[in-house]
Amino acid sequence: MTFSDLFTTLRPLLAVEASAEAHGHGVDAEDLEQGVWLRLLERTRWLGPPAAPAAWLRTAVRTEARAARRRNLREVPYGRVREAGPYEPRCAAPSLEDRVVAADAQRTLRSAVRRLPGRCPRLLAVMLSPADLTYREVADALDISQGSLGPVRSRCLSCLRRMLAAEIATPQHRGRKR
Repeated sequence: MTFSDLFTTLRPLLAVEASAEAHGHGVDAEDLEQGVWLRLLERTRWLGPPAAPAAWLRTAVRTEARAARRRNLREVPYGRVREAGPYEPRCAAPSLEDRVVAADAQRTLRSAVRRLPGRCPRLLAVMLSPADLTYREVADALDISQGSLGPVRSRCLSCLRRMLAAEIATPQHRGRKR
């Protein structure tokens, strides 16, 4: 039996088996089919066609599905960072450029917070702290009532929004005089 005969005979069975195994292992059915065809091609080249092609095919599909699943768990994709789902491997850490941009945004925000009037800098600094304090803890730290914390925070954030909007909207002439 030649490889083209095996291809014609096993193609429908492989499609069904790969589809069934792919769903259970979280891999692509077409990738499984391609992997099994490569295994069959290598096997027929060195050992000849299998004695029981259908049984060999089922075993090869299961083996390829397990190997593909293991590869998916170990491989880390390049590109943008995204949140991993419950059955996906964790993605690579943020790139250096992403970290620099985030640090610059943090510096800009903290600089604007320090320039706010009244008790706003202290309030927003406490709320921006990495400690993730509750409203009760923030009110205790600032020595103000918990009931007035919401309105004060709202006024401070409005002032911060206006300040940042004015800074962003101001065009920079980039060295040209007008």
